[in-house]
Amino acid sequence: MVRWERFKKILAKTYIYLVLLLMYAPILVLVVYSFTDSDQLGIWNGFSFKLYVDLFKNESLMDAFGNTLLIAVVSGIVSTILGTLGAIGVFYSEKRFRQPVETMTQLPVVNAEIVMALSLAILFKVLNTRYSFLTLLVGHLVLTVAFVYLNVKPKLMQMDPFIYEAALDLGASPRYALFKVVLPEILPGIFSGFLISLTLSLDDFVITQYLKEPSFETVSTYIQKIVAKHPIPPEVRALSTILFAIVLVFVLAITFYNNNKAIKLLKARRGRR
Repeated sequence: MVRWERFKKILAKTYIYLVLLLMYAPILVLVVYSFTDSDQLGIWNGFSFKLYVDLFKNESLMDAFGNTLLIAVVSGIVSTILGTLGAIGVFYSEKRFRQPVETMTQLPVVNAEIVMALSLAILFKVLNTRYSFLTLLVGHLVLTVAFVYLNVKPKLMQMDPFIYEAALDLGASPRYALFKVVLPEILPGIFSGFLISLTLSLDDFVITQYLKEPSFETVSTYIQKIVAKHPIPPEVRALSTILFAIVLVFVLAITFYNNNKAIKLLKARRGRR
């Protein structure tokens, strides 16, 4: 019986590692071949940083990279603020108001992205609005705010429901209690929501293609435009590696923060005992 249980654990771990390998193998191949100067993926010409040097010399690609980071950071910050405030407001509201809002919040998550892009494009056409950075930002917010809300909501549910009222009873103003009591408790959810919104914005193509102004190119739209006429530039492999590294740093930072907070909380509980 003990051997069978041990065999099942080994089998389960093997299955998980195999799935992870299949998921990340293409990214690892891309990272490895970003350190060679070959024009074709799969041909190794020796270790080199030439693609990274060529990347920073490619002005059009660097402009697209800068635009991608700009819209991702701006939409990430704005969607995190709106999603967090929305989650807090809905959490402390009456049930008859809470249920319809939560239902509406699910729509951007389950709805097809092409439907949202077309709907927003038609709306801006009806309003006779010229496509600009603002229209693109609105599209990214429609895509990402719901994900921030869904990350913050579980942290609010895990929080002591009486901690906010206790702060008010002790003389704190509602604003002070919000920033000093509620927000620190749900900070991991806020960070997770920001990271997801940032990743979704970096990855987005459909909404960006429909709502951007013609002169504004992101990495996804730039690559799509290039692929239509020419092969993908090899320095894109270096750019993809940089984007992957940025997201990886954010994930590791949030993971370490959550683990340290959990360890401190566990030590505090043991100290009380």
